Amino acid sequence: MSEAHSHLWPGVPLALGSAALFGATPPLAKLLLDAVNPFMLAGLLYLGAGVGLALYRLLRGKQAAAGEAQLAAEDIPWLALAIGMGGVVAPVLLLFGLSLSTASSSALLLNLEGLATMAIAWVVYRENVDRRLLFGAFAILAGAVLLSWDGGGVAFNPGALLVAGACVAWGLDNNFTRKISATDPVVIAMLKGLVAGAANVGLAVAAGASFPPATIVGATAAVGFLGIGVSLVMFILALRHLGTARTGAYYSLAPFIGALLAIVILGDAVTFKLAIAGLLMGVGLWLHLSERHEHEHDHEALEHEHSHVHDEHHQHHHDGPVSEPHSHWHRHEPMRHRHPHYPDLHHRHDHG
Repeated sequence: MSEAHSHLWPGVPLALGSAALFGATPPLAKLLLDAVNPFMLAGLLYLGAGVGLALYRLLRGKQAAAGEAQLAAEDIPWLALAIGMGGVVAPVLLLFGLSLSTASSSALLLNLEGLATMAIAWVVYRENVDRRLLFGAFAILAGAVLLSWDGGGVAFNPGALLVAGACVAWGLDNNFTRKISATDPVVIAMLKGLVAGAANVGLAVAAGASFPPATIVGATAAVGFLGIGVSLVMFILALRHLGTARTGAYYSLAPFIGALLAIVILGDAVTFKLAIAGLLMGVGLWLHLSERHEHEHDHEALEHEHSHVHDEHHQHHHDGPVSEPHSHWHRHEPMRHRHPHYPDLHHRHDHG
């Protein structure tokens, strides 16, 4: 990979991979809806993610812990906020909103999550967002909105407000998760899956739903492990390298990926609307991939812990041989240099 484009790696592939896995979930889940209550399906998908990642973590044991920073006491409030917003508040708002609004209107409004994620990152956390990123994000969002539109538009009623509130809660979840993205992504995604899954299954049981046969539970868990669990791990890793706004924008490609898979898996028709949405998202993707944010910038002295290799930003001493990547508490000395970069763990500086 050339030096000019090394800033794209590995954040962009991780974000696109996360979107691809999540985008594959709706067409696969649709195949299960005949046998599973929708509320129960959501809970089992999240539980599949949480349990699958817990088994992965258990099997890897100390090897997994050695390469990643572990959650510390100061991370717990951010994790609790992320789980509360994304795993409890957002699903509850969405379920009540769906009961008071049409499915088509809700599908359109759900695209607000990407916009909310970027707006919070930009306005609240002062993440750098330039015009190229904005145009690209809105092109991707326009494509997602077009895919969801059935000609009926959005009905502004209490249900619509609740769905919009769910999107804001997921936007907050994404930004809170960025705060702890330096720590083990498997543990974060595992805890999110277990808590959100338990909450959604509890809602389903309270609403009178019953558990499906074991074979359906297994199939749902497998879809949840890949489409939610592994996808979320990749999303958190992308947050480290790209920041929240850019990761959220790439993630907004998921509906288009899901629509393409629906054509292959479910035999859905290729439509003019899909082609235009693909064109819009392609323009947005190109604007993001061709972005080159480069200027001379200062790194202040910084001490933190995260998984790293000894690259340009990690030139510190070890007493003996070490394997890479590895994680330990380390100090960054002040430095000034110029290179293409995103708002990753080491480039969260102001652009006054």
